[in-house]
Amino acid sequence: MPLLDLTKITTGLSKTWTGYLRDWDRTLRSAGHPETTRYNYLLAAAQLGRYLDEHSPDPDADAAADDPCEVTKAHIEHFQAWMIETRSGATALNKHKGLQQFFKWLAEDEEDIDRSPMERVKQPKTRKKLIPVIRDDDTKKVLDTCKGKDFVALRDEALIRLYYNTGARLSEVGNLTLADLDMDTESVRYHGKGDKDRRVRFGPKTARALSRYLRARTKHKAADLSNLWLAERGHRPLAPNGIKIMLKRRGLSAGLSGVHAHRWRHNFAHEWKRAGGDTGDLMLLLGWASEDMPRHYGASAAAERAQETQLRMGIGEQV
Repeated sequence: MPLLDLTKITTGLSKTWTGYLRDWDRTLRSAGHPETTRYNYLLAAAQLGRYLDEHSPDPDADAAADDPCEVTKAHIEHFQAWMIETRSGATALNKHKGLQQFFKWLAEDEEDIDRSPMERVKQPKTRKKLIPVIRDDDTKKVLDTCKGKDFVALRDEALIRLYYNTGARLSEVGNLTLADLDMDTESVRYHGKGDKDRRVRFGPKTARALSRYLRARTKHKAADLSNLWLAERGHRPLAPNGIKIMLKRRGLSAGLSGVHAHRWRHNFAHEWKRAGGDTGDLMLLLGWASEDMPRHYGASAAAERAQETQLRMGIGEQV
């Protein structure tokens, strides 16, 4: 099932809002924006339209709920404040960025408004949240819940080891096809953000887990599908959201809360830095273009790395 269902996204919107969002999606598709980016942009605009119709305290919001060309700075600020109160600052920031693109398109491409109402709307401030790395002993506990030779146990161990071993994003592992996996070179091709591909090697334990899963997969009723990961029942793949649910469930079975794929991504960055790995190589392996990302990932364990370096250097212990 595709992520972007425009009919579902525009449910409850006026015909004018719906028409504009369909036209904008066509422009985004023609510019080569990936589906995840289009989904986030369109969802932000659709949520603003529904907010104006259902929640806005502005008595003059009816016109804006009918036509996005009537949206004002005040409408967006109310919406942004509502997002912070009901969701989070990070979610509000995500919507802010999507709306910037929508109203820029309305002004510059469609020329239906003279200027964007976003021009003087300040970005919401967000609190930096440190995501804890997941330690080796906790990973072992999660892997211990996968003991067994049934299809699900073999599949889940292969999935967890691939996240642990390569630090890939949830969707990158979740959307793999059989063609992306090369068991001869023990490597996998990930399709990252911005339609950027990269090839990453995996170790012997991950290779063994993948081989066992692939043998079990050949006997599955959906073995003819190109998707690497298959659901336990039926003729269908296991989608990234299904993997997300599985990881949470495995974590709880191991007595751990908050287990998700991104924690292994943070752990990968932490262990790489701890071993003195090159930052440029880390960016290539994890599919980062911005140099800000290596500083953010593994930040929760930065003090630990600094203390280990301090002890190793032995400053003040020479005499």
